[in-house]
Amino acid sequence: MADQSGARRTDRKESEGPAAVADQFRGGWATTDLKLPVAPGAAYAAKRRAAVSERFPGERIVIPSGGLKVRSNDFDYAFRPHSAFVHLTAEQGTQAVPDSVLVLEPTGSGHSVTLFTRPRSPRGDGPNGTEFYRDRRHGEFWIGRRRTLSETADALGIEVAARDDLEQALGRSVPTRVLRGEDGRVDALVPPIPQADAELVAFLSELRLVKDEWEIARLREAVDCTVAGFTDVVSGLQEATRHARGERWIEGTFNRRARLGGHGLGFDTIAAAGPHACVLHWMRNDGPVRNGDLLLLDAGVELDSFYTGDVTRTLPVGGHFTEVQRRVHDLVFAAQSAGIAALRPGAPYGAFHDAAMRVIAEGLDAWGLRPYGRTASTPAADLYRRYTLCGSGHMLGLDCHDCAGARDEAYSAAVLQPGHVLTVEPGLYFQPDDLTVPAELRGIGVRIEDDFVITSSGAECLSSGLPRSAEEVEAWMASVR
Repeated sequence: MADQSGARRTDRKESEGPAAVADQFRGGWATTDLKLPVAPGAAYAAKRRAAVSERFPGERIVIPSGGLKVRSNDFDYAFRPHSAFVHLTAEQGTQAVPDSVLVLEPTGSGHSVTLFTRPRSPRGDGPNGTEFYRDRRHGEFWIGRRRTLSETADALGIEVAARDDLEQALGRSVPTRVLRGEDGRVDALVPPIPQADAELVAFLSELRLVKDEWEIARLREAVDCTVAGFTDVVSGLQEATRHARGERWIEGTFNRRARLGGHGLGFDTIAAAGPHACVLHWMRNDGPVRNGDLLLLDAGVELDSFYTGDVTRTLPVGGHFTEVQRRVHDLVFAAQSAGIAALRPGAPYGAFHDAAMRVIAEGLDAWGLRPYGRTASTPAADLYRRYTLCGSGHMLGLDCHDCAGARDEAYSAAVLQPGHVLTVEPGLYFQPDDLTVPAELRGIGVRIEDDFVITSSGAECLSSGLPRSAEEVEAWMASVR
């Protein structure tokens, strides 16, 4: 790794001043401008911007991409733009530029659209002429080539201007709504209007609820790549048992597929073996993977388009479920099957969760489990919350838990529509220290999760490439190995 501290100094030798160093970099560079085609999703992003324009006539709308976040000292996390920004620009993967800002400026007939962003690092005299070799955060020699402004305009089909022009562009007095908390400079330039800004957040989330055909195609690709990652894990499962931190081997195996097939991960991989499967978001992944235990793998590949898959399987590490493990898995499988059967256009969003929880409640009741706090009036969905903990699914898209800023009446209290993409993922989690369950159940966690798109007649499983039942899982694992 290069010593990045050098980027903050003019030169290591005191005898050579800044001018001498600059002379070394001033000339002798070939022209490398590119002519880029319009990104495949740009036409769909234009339609979404038109919907924003129609919803907020006469108002300026400001959508920042967000900026870099420090990991430690002078190293940043990999940049990932805000999902609302991606949705309205169709920006792709590593081409995304930190601190970009999309502005919809009101006109007499709607809005003009300008993307304010950083140009390619200039080489030579003038402002920022040394950025390309001195700026460790944004310089081309440090982090790679950015597009020129004209290249960005070609790729996204949007008028583009330098970010340095943003302050002047926001100077005209006009009602303005801002996606806040993503860009401190923007937040400082435009006084907040809390109710108006909150309405913008809700609308931008709700705009993503029903996916268009381009989005659904991207989600198919993301889920297909995710399925391939699960196959990779099963292929290397026995190798994981040879390492003290075998969960890390599982994590790394899936993450390699995510990087090869997409931009990276939709969320940190959950590789939870043994009792770790009872922790819903186990991301430490520092435990062993032992034959005889279960491995709960919850993972998703995020494509260069930033759309992500989200799939969970609970796998017997040795290839076969024990009698007790199979009993738990079969109950979760039955619950998920009931939830899937409830997916159809016009059904209440919560119907799939209620159907799954009824099966869980009936099954656990048949096992003789009586959790504390049980009353005759307790709803089925809450009766066994001690062992189920959370809801049975969520919307999926640019975010793993997509559209989280939507109003309840548009999301959780609404009905399913064609184009909704969501997960169904009931689970049972018997904590290793839970004295309300038999000892044989303690430390067993099982979740089964698949991704679905609502169609005009029902629901299509995007992750059907993976088996669901215990028998199918065992046969699949044997064939992969």
